[in-house]
Formats: sequence, C-alpha cells, structure tokens
Amino acid sequence: MKAWEVLRDATERVGVKAVAARLNVSSALVYKWCQEPPSAGNPTGSGAHNPLDRLRVLFDATGDARIINWLCNAGGGFFVPNPQVAAIDRDEQLLGTTQQVVEDFGQLLSDVSRSIENDGVITGEESERIRGSWERLKAHAEHFIIACERGIYGQPKKR
Repeated sequence: MKAWEVLRDATERVGVKAVAARLNVSSALVYKWCQEPPSAGNPTGSGAHNPLDRLRVLFDATGDARIINWLCNAGGGFFVPNPQVAAIDRDEQLLGTTQQVVEDFGQLLSDVSRSIENDGVITGEESERIRGSWERLKAHAEHFIIACERGIYGQPKKR
C-alpha cells in the first residue's frame, strides 16, 4: 500500500477537517496528502508528498531504525525487521537462533533479578537496561517466529 493510500484510509475514519485541525494545517493540504502525488509512473498525480513519505525519506537517509521504532512505540507496538533468508546451513541457523532467544531471555531475567535483589526497587537506569534486554529478546524471538512461518525450519535436512 502506498503512503497516500494509508493516509487516505486512516483519515477517512476521523475526517479530513479533524486531522487538519489537529495538525494545524489546511484541509486542502490534507486532501492533497491523501491523493497520489506525481511520480515517474504517474506524472499527472495531483497529490503532495505527505508526512509518511517524509518519514520514509528520513529513515532511508539515516538508516536508523530507532525512527521507526519510536513511531511503533507511539502506537503501542515494536518494530522488528523481517529476517533475511540467506543460503546458510538450516540446522546451524535453527540452533543459533534458538540459543540466542534463550540467551536473551536469561539476560532479561538476570537484569530484573539484579535490579530488585538489594532494595526491591527498580531505578530509571535499571528500567532502561531491562527495556534493552526485553527489546533484544522480542526482536530475536520475532525473527525466529517469522522464519518458522516462512518455512525456513520446516524442511527436513537433506542427506
């Protein structure tokens, strides 16, 4: 789905005027964002590049996934890139990924235990360390699940 289509569909739920008022821009601009902009494939497009397009350019320019993760967190979620399927030994990949998930889970438990063992209080700094461990665990676990869903681990080893 194109950015303008996503914005169009999302805006339809609440109305162009409400979105424009919340962003402190004109309704006409929001309408333009919700139309296909000119491109090589459609030079007659009447829309304008919208904030989603700009976020994509910002991510492409920096390569920093924290931009996407920040937006996902604002929406109550978490960004996990899809795993890259490479021509590697399937059994090594399965074992390595499984070990990484277990290691990450152990690190999370260790961080929580160390944070509460002395005074039963988790400080802001300790919370950040726990959050980092949790994010790594979620990322590796999601990587593993997507690989399973794609059948990477589903084929028996060829002998």
